[in-house]
Amino acid sequence: MAYKKGDYAKYHKGGSKKKERALRNKNRNALKKRGRVRTGDGNHIDHKDGNPRNNKPSNLRVVKARINRKKQ
Repeated sequence: MAYKKGDYAKYHKGGSKKKERALRNKNRNALKKRGRVRTGDGNHIDHKDGNPRNNKPSNLRVVKARINRKKQ
């Protein structure tokens, strides 16, 4: 399947994608403030139950990037 120029930008500009990205940034920033992650540390924020919309602090954990990628 070939993509046309601008398809990627158009997809990520959509309202639902902006909200999802904003939630990811909000959660990461909250964990930065608590000192659990730092910029460039190679860690990802993982959802214990596998539901990316469940952003309760009890459901979030910090894992290495390779472990988080292996989960998917």
